[in-house]
Amino acid sequence: MTQELNRCAWCGTDLLYMEYHDKEWGKTTHDDKILFEFLILEAAQAGLSWITILRRREGYRKAFANFDVHKVAAFNNEDVERLMQDAGIIRNRLKILAAIKCAKLFLEVQEEFGSFDKYLYRFMPDGKPTNNTTGSTPVTTEISDAISKDMKKRGFTFFGSVICYAFMQATGMVNDHIPGCSFK
Repeated sequence: MTQELNRCAWCGTDLLYMEYHDKEWGKTTHDDKILFEFLILEAAQAGLSWITILRRREGYRKAFANFDVHKVAAFNNEDVERLMQDAGIIRNRLKILAAIKCAKLFLEVQEEFGSFDKYLYRFMPDGKPTNNTTGSTPVTTEISDAISKDMKKRGFTFFGSVICYAFMQATGMVNDHIPGCSFK
């Protein structure tokens, strides 16, 4: 007898969305490479739907050197022009430039704090992920406001509080699966 799975309604019936929901969303990661990947992807998502970015994720992986932060930080004007021709990603010059700048700033944060993960978790209560049990999902919180504000001060762009909160959900800094979701 198979048990029926309950999912958060936002993933609907799209197989890619359901796989992302089931295997990644809300799962805590402390891996800086994955955190960098989601910084790039979430910034690319600004003004677009998340499914649009998920469908281009492999394109981003190829275009951005498998999310190798050192390689992306070394991208130059030729790389920007190459990326502007890459149909596998969102070809927005400002977002491409922001991704390269993000890589450089990411490295600075790693240097200052030992890891990007350590930097992020200093904002979290007791340095741990949170579990939202309310059943309602906010789009921002005081924590996402604080992280976003600090990152803007450091020079990050395309990372306002709404994008920051989506990043927190994606990387499991907060578990926003609804009560009753099989993946809570």
